[in-house]
Amino acid sequence: MGVKKKKEMQVAALTICRQDLETLRSLADVEGKNLASLLLHCVQLTDGVSQIHYVKQIVPLLEKANKNGVCDPTIRSCLDILAGIYLSLSLKNPLKKVLASSLDDLPEFFLTEAAQSFTSRLQEDMDSTDLYSYRKVIDNLSSCMENFNLGRTSVSNLLKNVLHFLQKSLIEISEENRKFAGNHIVQTQLMNDLLVGIRVSMMLVQKLQDFQGIHLKISSSPIWQSMCGLLSIFTKFVSDDDLLQTVQSTSGLAVILFIKIMFHPPEKIGSLLLQAVDRTSIPEWFLTCCGSLCGADVSPPALLFLCQGTLTMLDWQNGRMGPSGEALLLDIVHVLFTLSSQIKESTLEMFLSKILASWTNSAIHVLESSSPSLKNSLNGNSSIVGRLLEYVYTHWEHPLDALRHQTKIIFRNILQMHQLTVEESDSEKSDLATDRFIFELTQSLLRLEWHVKGKYLCLGCLVDYIGTEHILALAKTIPSQMLEVMGDQSLVPYASDLLETMFKNHKSRLKSQAVDSTWIDKWHETWVSPLLFILCEGNLDQKSYVIDYYLPKLLNCNPESLSYMVKILQTSADTKTGQGQSFPSLGSFNTRGALGALMACLRTARAHGHLHSATDAWGTLVSSARIKQGLVHQHCQVRIDTLGLLCESNRSTEIVSTEEMQWIQFFITYNLNSQSPAVRQQICSLLRKLFCRIQESSQTLYKLEQSKGKHEPENDLTTQHPSVSLQQYKNFMSSICSSLFEALFPGSSYPTRFSALTILGSIAEVFPVPEGGVQTVYQLSHDIDFGRFQTLVECFTSTFEEVKILAFDLLMKLPKTVVQFQDSEKLQGLFQAALELSTSTKPYDCVTASYMLNLLIWQNALPSSLSAYVKTQQVACEDGDKSAAWVERNTLMVIKCLLENLEEEVSQAENSLLQAAASFPMYGRVHCVTAALQKLSLNSLQLVSEWRAVVEKLLLMSYRLSTVVSPVIQSSSPEGLIPMDTDSESASRLQTILSEIQPRDSNDYFNQAKILKEHDSFDLEDLNASMPNIDTAAEIKGKEGKTCDVTAQMVLVCCWRSMKEVALLLGTLCQLLPLQSVPASPDGLLTVEQVKEIGDYFKQHLLQSRHRGAFELAYTGFVKLTEILNRCHNVSLQKLPEQWLWNVLEEIKCSNPSSKLCTTRRSAGIPFYIQALLASEPKKGKMDLLKITMKELISLAGPTDDSPSTVPQVHALNILRALYRDTRLGGNVIPYIADGAKAAILGFTSPVWAVRNSSTLLFSTLITRIFGVKRGKDELSKKNRMTGSEFFSRFPELYPFLLKQLEAVANTVESDMGELNRHPSMFLLLLVLGRLYPSPMDGTSSALSMAPFIPFIMRCGHSPFYRSREMAARALVPFVMTDEIPDTIRTLLARLPDCTDQCFRQNHIHGTLLQVFHLLQAFSDSKYRMNAYFQQELADVAVCTKAKLWLAKRQNPCLVTRAVYIDILFLLTRCLDKPAKGAQPVLEHLGFWEEVRRIISGSELITGFPYTFTVPGLPQYLQSLTKLAIAAVWAVAAQAGEQTRDVPISFSQLLESSFPEVRLLTLEALLERFSAAAASEPREKGLPLLLWNMGGTFLMLAMKENHPECFCEILKILHCMDTSEWLPQTKRCIHLTPKEFLLWIMDIASNERSETQSVALRLASRVVAHCMQAREETRDSVVPELKQWVQLVVSSCGDHLPTESRLAAAEVLTSTTPFFLTNPHPILGLQDTLALWRCVFTLLQSEEQAVRDAATETVTTAMSQENTCQSTEFAFCQLDASITLDLALAVLCDLLQQWDQLATGLPVLLGWLLGEGDDLVVCAESAHQVEDDYLFEKAEVNFWAETLIFVRYLYKHLFLLLSKSSWCPLSPETLRHLQRTASERCHLLSQLFRELPPTAEFLKTVEFTRLRIQEERTLAGLRLLAFLEGREGDDTLILRASDSPAEANQLTLPRTETAY
Repeated sequence: MGVKKKKEMQVAALTICRQDLETLRSLADVEGKNLASLLLHCVQLTDGVSQIHYVKQIVPLLEKANKNGVCDPTIRSCLDILAGIYLSLSLKNPLKKVLASSLDDLPEFFLTEAAQSFTSRLQEDMDSTDLYSYRKVIDNLSSCMENFNLGRTSVSNLLKNVLHFLQKSLIEISEENRKFAGNHIVQTQLMNDLLVGIRVSMMLVQKLQDFQGIHLKISSSPIWQSMCGLLSIFTKFVSDDDLLQTVQSTSGLAVILFIKIMFHPPEKIGSLLLQAVDRTSIPEWFLTCCGSLCGADVSPPALLFLCQGTLTMLDWQNGRMGPSGEALLLDIVHVLFTLSSQIKESTLEMFLSKILASWTNSAIHVLESSSPSLKNSLNGNSSIVGRLLEYVYTHWEHPLDALRHQTKIIFRNILQMHQLTVEESDSEKSDLATDRFIFELTQSLLRLEWHVKGKYLCLGCLVDYIGTEHILALAKTIPSQMLEVMGDQSLVPYASDLLETMFKNHKSRLKSQAVDSTWIDKWHETWVSPLLFILCEGNLDQKSYVIDYYLPKLLNCNPESLSYMVKILQTSADTKTGQGQSFPSLGSFNTRGALGALMACLRTARAHGHLHSATDAWGTLVSSARIKQGLVHQHCQVRIDTLGLLCESNRSTEIVSTEEMQWIQFFITYNLNSQSPAVRQQICSLLRKLFCRIQESSQTLYKLEQSKGKHEPENDLTTQHPSVSLQQYKNFMSSICSSLFEALFPGSSYPTRFSALTILGSIAEVFPVPEGGVQTVYQLSHDIDFGRFQTLVECFTSTFEEVKILAFDLLMKLPKTVVQFQDSEKLQGLFQAALELSTSTKPYDCVTASYMLNLLIWQNALPSSLSAYVKTQQVACEDGDKSAAWVERNTLMVIKCLLENLEEEVSQAENSLLQAAASFPMYGRVHCVTAALQKLSLNSLQLVSEWRAVVEKLLLMSYRLSTVVSPVIQSSSPEGLIPMDTDSESASRLQTILSEIQPRDSNDYFNQAKILKEHDSFDLEDLNASMPNIDTAAEIKGKEGKTCDVTAQMVLVCCWRSMKEVALLLGTLCQLLPLQSVPASPDGLLTVEQVKEIGDYFKQHLLQSRHRGAFELAYTGFVKLTEILNRCHNVSLQKLPEQWLWNVLEEIKCSNPSSKLCTTRRSAGIPFYIQALLASEPKKGKMDLLKITMKELISLAGPTDDSPSTVPQVHALNILRALYRDTRLGGNVIPYIADGAKAAILGFTSPVWAVRNSSTLLFSTLITRIFGVKRGKDELSKKNRMTGSEFFSRFPELYPFLLKQLEAVANTVESDMGELNRHPSMFLLLLVLGRLYPSPMDGTSSALSMAPFIPFIMRCGHSPFYRSREMAARALVPFVMTDEIPDTIRTLLARLPDCTDQCFRQNHIHGTLLQVFHLLQAFSDSKYRMNAYFQQELADVAVCTKAKLWLAKRQNPCLVTRAVYIDILFLLTRCLDKPAKGAQPVLEHLGFWEEVRRIISGSELITGFPYTFTVPGLPQYLQSLTKLAIAAVWAVAAQAGEQTRDVPISFSQLLESSFPEVRLLTLEALLERFSAAAASEPREKGLPLLLWNMGGTFLMLAMKENHPECFCEILKILHCMDTSEWLPQTKRCIHLTPKEFLLWIMDIASNERSETQSVALRLASRVVAHCMQAREETRDSVVPELKQWVQLVVSSCGDHLPTESRLAAAEVLTSTTPFFLTNPHPILGLQDTLALWRCVFTLLQSEEQAVRDAATETVTTAMSQENTCQSTEFAFCQLDASITLDLALAVLCDLLQQWDQLATGLPVLLGWLLGEGDDLVVCAESAHQVEDDYLFEKAEVNFWAETLIFVRYLYKHLFLLLSKSSWCPLSPETLRHLQRTASERCHLLSQLFRELPPTAEFLKTVEFTRLRIQEERTLAGLRLLAFLEGREGDDTLILRASDSPAEANQLTLPRTETAY
């Protein structure tokens, strides 16, 4: 990889006309030394760069000629030609600037002549009448005035003419633009011309000094008239909404600039902006030119652009504008505030924000020398600044990033403005912190939630002004808070930027104030300590983002912090021994701990250059053992960080050390099979960086090697000769590639294949084929043999398309010479296999076929028989690119072949669609055609005539195929065909559905459902006798005459997939094929008529299809077509989308009964159709189609009284929903959101269900569009909410609408039910309002206050509907400020009736109580919970609740309201349970607990329940009462200590309740306490005295409990309790011995449902473990039952079981490991012990990560025992399951030796190796049955486990074990039996292989893969047996004992490969 060449500058050469060329020739002298000769040589060159050198010689030449003092006619002519050359050059040509520079440097003597030449040439250009040449003249005028004195002089000479020309050109161009309305391509060019013309007009006025001198007093002068004319044009433009907004904006600038020049004083512009022009005081010319701007009807955009012009064009600096300027400044901002409430279009909003920011900049300039009155008007407490802040607060969460950025600028400028207005103008910035305005602003910002993005921006600005220390003084924990926030991806950039600003500012302040180096300790404590805590303990996302965003910035700010961090983390990691920990904590098994944090810090430091060399890192900072632990750590991020530490370096040429290469090899062995896509992506990316380092450093080594002399190595890592390092590189890369290819073994998982192929692809890219003498250290092609090539091709059979793509791309990256296909018979077989797969009924097979065909095309390996399909045999072989020629030829052959087959199949499908679906679903052929076309460059074809015929045939075939399948797709219920019709009964049930569909089907399939038998021909008895006899043997390939039940589902899939592929093919043709510019032209393949036909096809199917799969894919193809049409220069095609749009809108509006538009299925494809038409409209234009369509749809979506049909309304609502959801329309639909919301809310009141349904869907979409995609589990999370001021400022028209609607709803709440039904929109209103919340930043002066909504929401709480009352309560919470909640609660409580009131409604009471409850809950969750104000306010609320306590007692007959009141009491007890220091508990002080005790004592919990479950609200009441009772019990227990006499109710009473709700809540509360106590040491320490000695109680409860959930909780409690406490009591309490209890609990674990079964298994295992630790006689008594327990554990480990069961099994195995798995003296028999170990291996290969991690903990425990910890270097480490499987087998083999059980254990392990229990014949038959009979059913599949990985690890460790043994542990009889078994399996495998077809790896992939796996298992077993017998054949591979798992992969004997 050599040094990249600098891109050469491209300069277009200058040319001159023939006449000027002849002139130069006539003037050139013989010697070639005069100017004419120089110019002649120059213009004859064709290279622009060379011409520049000649141009630069002009001035020196003329300086010599100037000595004569006479202007030679030759020179005069040459100057004239030079003027022509300058004006002929394009604006951006570098020659133009060089020529201008040279002409400006002409001797003064020649300048006059040159100016005359320029003037005359310029005049000639301006005399042109060609409108399309105006742009060049305007560009020349621009370049003349841009740093070109000579040009400026010429323009000045022609000022009158120039002004006239500009006026003329602008008028004519605007007229031309109007003529081309609708042709956006031409219009865009013309509007750009207008824009340039306006800018040049402004430049003319600004840059010509002569112009400034003209006072323009003479109204009759031509210049004045032209100026007035231009001003009139600009005035017209600024108000013309048909122009681009950039044209309008620039026109606004021009208007103000011209008024400034022509009108004195310019400050009167204020009256123009305020629309208060006094027509009597202004001149007539002004009214004539700007009269349209003087009225009150100026459009908001025009007014906005005039404000922009005023701020930009007037000079605001140094007080030049005077007092009137200050008044104008204030006028402008008031106009902008008015406009901000009117403008809602996103682009105009963007303009407004920029103009407001510009206004603040102008205000700062004025304030620097302003009057005191202006300072008063603009200080922090002024109304203007308040309005500005309000604008910032309402827009800092705006969807547009650029607008949010403007709010930051405005906020920063506000601070600067305030600083300028304070009286102590010379005070330092730090004094601002004490300013009241700044202080309150800071506090209000800090009170905001962290999800508000604007908070970060504004705090960052404040830091710059007041410093970090002042903010830390107010919020000391702000660094930790922001690091916590960094788990949210959307907030990460904001938080990291603010943190960087703060810690940089803090460091500079501390450093400047410090006298020694102690300041760094304070800085570390503030910024580094929270970081280390997050790195050790944070969640995965949080740590990843902190590492990526925060850590690099911190280290860049202070690199010395690295040693501080490493020191702390090293100490923590070193002191971690099992359970011990130090600061920061290493965390639990699912966290990264100090090791992960250490790796993250080192990785970041090395990547950013803070580690000088790798030696420093490995030698002193981290040990080799730590690196290896990190590479296989259980936590994926630790593995990634450790790999990143090895791969990343800030120096791209840093040499990779031998140790690093070994670690990388070790990493790849265990980390390819990662389930997480993100982890796989990072692994591949990091390894690519490593390969780039190897490639670049190898270039350095090559240079050093070539230098031949002594040299210092570039890197300290190596002191060896470069050639040695290069050879190590080569060996390393070859080893890596071997490992990766070995990972593509049969049965390897998708993640493994994806990772291996991606890394191989990176290697192929990074190490290219050497070119031009550049050396490369490695070439992948050198390591590709035929076997590896075949492995890559077999990857096409993967069911995952990503694997196919990666394999194909890798094959394409290899040189064509790597593998050549030669055997024609094999080629034919491969090609036939591809053709057969293209008609498979499995959709992924046709994808495989497409990749196989493309490979054959690109490898030029097609069978010779296909050449007959191409007429032109010798194509482009003599001239042109041969490779491209045969690729084109091959593609054409394949497409013709596919097309021929497809024609035949479509003909048969026209006769029998049923037969087609069963035997040859046609979509596969079409897919292969599309795939072949996509790989070919269709713009440079050579066989054009043949391609045209093919394209025409493709189109006809597509329409024909579509005609066959469309009736199914367009039926009213295509999914009605899904029921299986494999029997006569279900077939008859389909009769009605099928009868409505009538395609051209000669066998009457759609009138009679049938069952198809596959024979050599159709059975005429089964089918209609009129159907022709069709031989199906050719179509149904490989079916061997078996019966095939053709299901209706197969027919449907065949049809919709065919439609899908046809749509994609047509879209691809439109996208890729060149279009004929004119009919019969030779340059294109698609005609205009064909494009129109394709458009009509899409229209028909999108508007009529009912099946979602069909119209969604048709939409994809249609989008490709519309995008082409909008870029097309053919006007008739360009206007097609607009015509189609109007047609469909008219059809929707007319609601004709005969219309075929689908009114159900959310309007089916109609929204997609309109979406495609609108989304393809150019975004840079005015989006007129979208605007008109939205207005039309919104008018249709509203309620209509006069229309008899609601169909148009339904369509409009459904289409609007699709448009609001389309992200491509982006901000363009935002202005219509308010109208859409109105339509949805009003539509919800419709009596028609279809309208209500569509309105609900639209409303849901709008909620997402307004508040964002749900970003948290909480539906009403503040991340998905918005402040009321922001919401109503963005959608102001919704304020009166929602208020009016809510008022109407509230007015009917208390009326009868009939009246209420008229306002179902209450639900939608409350849903919207519930997502709003008040902000501490809201101003009190806002006109859009949320207060008016509160009384109406409260009244909605009186609704007779329970759900409505609940929603009203939730909606009320955000409308009440936190500090107003206590007063509101007291008000609501006061409204509740007293017990003496005679008349009250329980609905009203319930609604009010719900509001109190939710308000109280919000207040208790607020951040004020722990302060005194909070406690006092709650105490006052508690007093108020005592006044209404009758509602919680039996005096209140309603259980629902009683329950809510009790919930309120419970909430108060939870909030006020912790007293302040030295104070009496608040609740006790208030007598609150006494009242609670009375309530409980008088409740049904004590007296009994006279109710049944038919009483409304009983379950809810029971739960609320139980929660309060439990709280009271805990409170009394906490206060009374051992005295529990005052307990209102005991746990025993609660547990004996007849209601399961009471028991369940009680048990859950007790379980929580017992769990907490179990985690503490000793157990009794955390357990209240009340709960001591309860084991017997729970045993008795367990025996009689019949409620499953309660029973499960009891078992959990027993599991948490100390077994020694309750197990001895079983005999006394439940009359069972411990042994009988064990049998009972195991019986439950065997029979109960999953959750109970898991808990019972854990409990049984706890009993078993207890017995194993007990006295020997106790242990011996339960040994017979252990076999049943082992079977129970084994039965809980199956892949088909729920995750909970397998997690329980893993936990059980972990807890019993020391007793059964690793015990030096095994208690169980060897068979049972090995069965448990097999469970561990099964769980380690589970697909669920959680199960694998739990099983890993089992192995970790096993490796940590005294007798096993020495066998591995990874003892006590947290490891990944991949390496744990390897280590577990090593531990087991070691234990077999320790137990001296090799002879007994070896046959079992060999059985595992051989896969005993798998009947090969049965497996093969079942696989065939699954593949053929149940095509659409998905069984449980483990996508992570890899059988051969387990086999290879087992083989390796068995070999190591046997090689250590000096004798054969097996008896001769056992050995012979095993050999005979293995040989029989080997023979059977050979037989099964022979029965497969020649290309079985493609056609029978499942069977072939299964047999390959069995083959490897069998051969591995044979090798081991041969080794045991001592017979090592020449063809037998014996692995060395030192072989790694990767090296152990070569297990198969040489087998005859299926060669191509």
